[in-house]
Amino acid sequence: MSADFTPVLPLAELPPGTMRALTVAGRELLLCHTKDGVFAVDNICSHAYARLCEGRLRGTRIICPLHGASFDARDGRVLGPPAAQALAAFAVRITAGTIEVAPAAAATAE
Repeated sequence: MSADFTPVLPLAELPPGTMRALTVAGRELLLCHTKDGVFAVDNICSHAYARLCEGRLRGTRIICPLHGASFDARDGRVLGPPAAQALAAFAVRITAGTIEVAPAAAATAE
């Protein structure tokens, strides 16, 4: 089964160590550029519905600005409370210097 990828942003506009919110196919996603690559997860915290783009990215850890819940940018799994539910994660690829995302959830970590 092949995913349909949507071009979303030139890679040069997302420097390493940064993140950016964007909407793809009506869903608000968070792009994270870590040392391990570029990843996409839901931008809304599963605990209290805060926008994660207003939080911090530390390595591959996304920290929610509201209550400090943390998630793994690579797969959306919960790394720290008070969140208990993982974020949906999305397939990402880089093609000709452009970040592309498959807007259907590629995986949801448990």
